[in-house]
Amino acid sequence: MNIRSLTRGDGVVIGAAVLLFIASFLNFYDSTSFSSGPKAWDILGVVMSVHIAGLIAAALIVVSRALPQSPKKIAGLDLGQFGVALAIFVAWTSLWYLLGDGRAGGGQILGFFSALALAGAAVAGPLVPALKVALVGPPKPQTPQPYGGTPGAPGDPGQGYGYPGGQQPYGTQGQPQPFGGAQPAAQQSQPSQGGAAPAGDFAPFWFAVPVARPLFGEDGSPSPIAELAPGTWYLAVEQRGPSLVAQTQDGRRGVLQDTSGIQRG
Repeated sequence: MNIRSLTRGDGVVIGAAVLLFIASFLNFYDSTSFSSGPKAWDILGVVMSVHIAGLIAAALIVVSRALPQSPKKIAGLDLGQFGVALAIFVAWTSLWYLLGDGRAGGGQILGFFSALALAGAAVAGPLVPALKVALVGPPKPQTPQPYGGTPGAPGDPGQGYGYPGGQQPYGTQGQPQPFGGAQPAAQQSQPSQGGAAPAGDFAPFWFAVPVARPLFGEDGSPSPIAELAPGTWYLAVEQRGPSLVAQTQDGRRGVLQDTSGIQRG
């Protein structure tokens, strides 16, 4: 699970779920006493169909988007799709409770708006550009260390897989460079990265993607074998025309077809 793959829309989903949980402890029906009125937890149908169902929907949405792949399905839908459908059901059910007998308390009102925000973020999150922005930004560049070197002293940045090496085959050492961008004069003799390069002239390099992108199998299968997440360094081991053959942290290799905007480490 990689939290850097979460977006602002997922953040709204999490916030709405927190408010929905808080609302379950407030008066569900209007009462003269703020603390003595019935709560959602006193009404089994309400707490199950609105509050608990809403928390489950938020959990399914966030987990499905934080995982590289979501193979498990419920009723023919993957976890994320089922979570969105459940969030819409929660908002619809909460609306009917609100329009019921006109005795809505603070908990019922807050619960409705929380459920509405949950459903809205669940549906609009993958569609609205402002909600597709990464919730957690990429890590700040650190001083590169040679790949495979020994760990530093206590408190020094760790090395290991996923950390860019000190000797950079492309771009300026220690500073990520856009894929296919300008190269220093000393390196202009190397082939441009934007096009195909002979296998003998290619040198592996670290890179990061700006947004989550699928990694396809080397056999040309249309189904992704993994998803590259922003904020993580991956190793490019081969170039095939405009595409790259990348290796993930668990050793899987695949073809990254969309290389626009990637950064070299």
